[in-house]
Amino acid sequence: MEALGAPGAGAAIALENLFPPLPSEVILPLAGFTASQGDMSLWAALVWTTIGSVVGAVALYYLGVWLGRERLIAIADKLPLVKVEDIEKTEAWFAKHGSKAVFFGRMIPIFRSLISIPAGVERMPLPSFLLLTTLGSAIWNTLFVLAGYRLGEDWERVTDMVSVYSKVVLVVVVLALVAFILYRVFRPGKGKRRASAPPQDREPDHS
Repeated sequence: MEALGAPGAGAAIALENLFPPLPSEVILPLAGFTASQGDMSLWAALVWTTIGSVVGAVALYYLGVWLGRERLIAIADKLPLVKVEDIEKTEAWFAKHGSKAVFFGRMIPIFRSLISIPAGVERMPLPSFLLLTTLGSAIWNTLFVLAGYRLGEDWERVTDMVSVYSKVVLVVVVLALVAFILYRVFRPGKGKRRASAPPQDREPDHS
């Protein structure tokens, strides 16, 4: 942090969006602590980390745009236990709750990165995506940067608290995945893997 300054913190957060194992709950309070020592401006830390969040999110948004609905369905068709109706249900849900998902998703571990991809697949208007991502990221980043700034030498206490939150989210995700697998295993006949075209009417036999 001392060597790279606020732009370096922003670059680290951008990479955290692309590679979630890089923990924002470590990067952000450490940036705040560094600001408290006078090695960078607090405002610069807040601005650059938010810029980094938006840059990383936009990269994943365009990955979703490139992926598109047809590629997504083709991938789903090759995955075990996944069917076209799952994609259709997700599309319907995102059409109804997409704005809230993008905004609040920026404050949830794991989903912080992933939520940008369906936004791109569904072609959420870019200005709306940028606004919601910037607001959600600014709130999340400000909480952790200020916590590190206030705690000073004890900035690592922030990571201990957030680690509990992250583990709870991970457990919920795993339980939901297990429930989905069990549902599909015991009800394999529900839904279609790929929507099939209706059969064409046969020509009447005049012979």
